Amino acid sequence: MAIKPVLKKRIALLGIYHETNTFIETSTTLDDFNNGYWLVGNAIRTEYEGANHEISGVIHLIDSSFDMELVPVLYASATPGGLIQKEAYEFILNQMMLALDAVLPVDGCIVVPHGAGVAESYADMDGHWLTLLRNKLGTKIPVTGTLDPHANVSHAMVAATDALVAYSTNPHIDQFETGRRAATIMAEILRGNISPVQQLIQLPLAISIEQQYTSQDPCKSLYAYVKDFKDQYKLLSISVLLGFPYADVAEMGSAFIIIGDKKTTSESGEFLAEMGSKLHAYMLARKEDFNGRKNEIETLVDSLSMIPKPVLMLDMGDNVGAGSAGNSTYLLEFLEGQNISKIFICIHDPSAIEQACRHQPGDSFELKMGEKGYKSMVLFKQISNGIFTEDTPKHGGFVNYDMGITAIVETAGGNTIMLTTKRTPPYSLGQMTAFGIEPESFDIIIAKGVNAPIAAYAPVCPTIMQVNTPGVTQANMTLFKYKNRRKPMFPFEWF
Repeated sequence: MAIKPVLKKRIALLGIYHETNTFIETSTTLDDFNNGYWLVGNAIRTEYEGANHEISGVIHLIDSSFDMELVPVLYASATPGGLIQKEAYEFILNQMMLALDAVLPVDGCIVVPHGAGVAESYADMDGHWLTLLRNKLGTKIPVTGTLDPHANVSHAMVAATDALVAYSTNPHIDQFETGRRAATIMAEILRGNISPVQQLIQLPLAISIEQQYTSQDPCKSLYAYVKDFKDQYKLLSISVLLGFPYADVAEMGSAFIIIGDKKTTSESGEFLAEMGSKLHAYMLARKEDFNGRKNEIETLVDSLSMIPKPVLMLDMGDNVGAGSAGNSTYLLEFLEGQNISKIFICIHDPSAIEQACRHQPGDSFELKMGEKGYKSMVLFKQISNGIFTEDTPKHGGFVNYDMGITAIVETAGGNTIMLTTKRTPPYSLGQMTAFGIEPESFDIIIAKGVNAPIAAYAPVCPTIMQVNTPGVTQANMTLFKYKNRRKPMFPFEWF
């Protein structure tokens, strides 16, 4: 008797991924996506199979399921930056829908949005493309997906999907497992084992960016509470959305997504609303814990001589992972003004690279660099193509890095500056070690981020300092001029 072959369920995989800072004047263009990740079809698998990204987790789970088949469609991602140009977004969206049309019909769809994307004329960009996707697929095709916890989640995003799950760590080192969770929910839906129902609980609260480190309180206690809460009420998932304060949109702020199972009779919409009220009350009772304290470099400098080295000094106002230019010399200039040496800093400055390339390694010359044209005599140490890889779970889940033409110079004060052609967030220690730079040889490593660099640099930096510096990603969100946020919202309005 012949064995009847299993007819595999076909699951599409697609996404548009961007964290948009609306307070930045420079737009995000189609070139930024082409220079980021523009992956079509099996190119998605080639880039992420065996890596630590959420797409890697999706691939792993579906490939290991005897009754499922993954159909990669299109994934477009750009480094965080300003508003996405309208024409760029519409082009990406059109290409994605055409690529999806080419593989239809499918039995399910797994989506990979960031959750904080904003385009010109499309304030809720993720809600827009997810709604169009739902309209194309219809209501009977399940849609599950992942979110970055820095998402500003809209009701449209939740209404267009069956289940969205966010990473549970910041720095984001659980992306692989989050992808597996989204894919597992998809597989269980298609097998008829679960029928998810989800609800968004938007809070009148925005957690301050420096308080979003999940390994320390207040977030450590919050995530522990949420885990116990999920287990107690036998929910499929609770996602904490920390929120992204640098986007002036109506959905800006912190939130929860609660997912229950309609096959469990108690988990109706009313039940989820009741659960949401409990989480809402928990957060408001502790809202001041999530506001944090902003430390200026002037108040921290005196302690530098007494603490273990190297110090990881986080330049919060020039946080590349939140869209900044990565070209501030604010901390370098201040520390050199205090005659402090043995500093490492990476600065994104193509024009400084051009100046350096007029010379040879070993030359000394005056170099102008950074946002405000900081000038210094430097010794040209080396030049490279700026390419390196990361094979362990770090924030972002990236494997392949390309900083473009990269020059390393040393100032007369004994400080090392890495100059890059491409804006690259400091998510991997390979940014130093791949080019023969030993992190332990420095007293201070300046990283342009808030929490994300900790995963990479904490193993070699016994001391971590978050410094509130000026810039388009400064820590005090109340200094930004919002027009569209919800009111009241703590800490803008105290109640």
